Order: sequence, then structure tokens, then C-alpha cells
Amino acid sequence: MGKSMSDRLILVGRIAGAFGVRGEVRVTSFTADPMTLAGFRGLKRADGSPAPALSGARPVKGGLVARASGVETREQAEALRGLKLHVPRSALPAEDEDEFYLTDLLGMRVETPDGRVLGMVRGVQDFGAGDLLEIKPEGAPSFWLPFTREAVPEVDIAGGRIVAVPPAETE
Repeated sequence: MGKSMSDRLILVGRIAGAFGVRGEVRVTSFTADPMTLAGFRGLKRADGSPAPALSGARPVKGGLVARASGVETREQAEALRGLKLHVPRSALPAEDEDEFYLTDLLGMRVETPDGRVLGMVRGVQDFGAGDLLEIKPEGAPSFWLPFTREAVPEVDIAGGRIVAVPPAETE
């Protein structure tokens, strides 16, 4: 099974490149409030090794600008372009009782209201029109389902299942 849910690394940002000439980096944030990214301690790379710490952050359109530890020049900052920044799931603030993080849906069983299994959640994407769940049925190609109240009337995090009403054409 691998890592427990609390140890799983969550992508929170990506270094987009250098900003200015003093070694600052521009960071694209994947958090609702980009400045949340600046508050995380112990940022990690995808392999779990430490990523440069951010300091002196200030918001800019689409993210933030910050100093990265060990980076003094524009060239060093540019060398970090594309670096994905992660935090352990346990570093995220606790959600309220009826809330959850989209990442918590990965691997959950998806079934119809009458209990027929549709597949597992393989991914969550937003291509610009709202969140979509990628559902992977056993032995069949994946399909996308809008993550709306109509299509997904119930999310049972504790039970590890999602109740979904698929569009007619996938039946």
C-alpha cells in the first residue's frame, strides 16, 4: 500500500523561475491563498528530500515571490525553474467535519446510489470549468465526471467511497 494518507506528499507549488536580479524566485501556488505556501516549513521535493526554504515572500499575480535558501543569484534562481514543492499531508490544516481535501479522494471507490461499483478515483483535475474526477473502471478506460452535487451527491471519506450518478452515455 505504501505511505499512509498523512505521510503522502501534496503538491502545493512550483518554482516558475527567477524574479529580478537578486536571486528571488517566482512561485506558482496551488493553495487557495498563495501566501499559505510561505507559511509551510519543511517543503519537500517529489522524492521526499528537502526543498529550498522560502522566506521574505510577497504576493504577486498567480503566486508569490520569495527568497529561496541557498540561492544568491538570478542564475541559481533560474536553475530551480520547474521544481515542484510538496508538503506532507499531515502539514495541511485540519479540515472541518464536512470538508476534505481533493487529494483525499484519490484511490476512493466510486459507486452508484444502488451500490454498483463504477471504479476508483484516479485523479482530480480542473481544466478551467470546475473540478473533474477521473474515474478508472476495472479493465476499461477512464472517464471524467464533473465534481458537482448533482453528479456526486455523497462523499464518504471515512467509508472510503464516493456515490456518483454517471451521465447516461457512460451507462
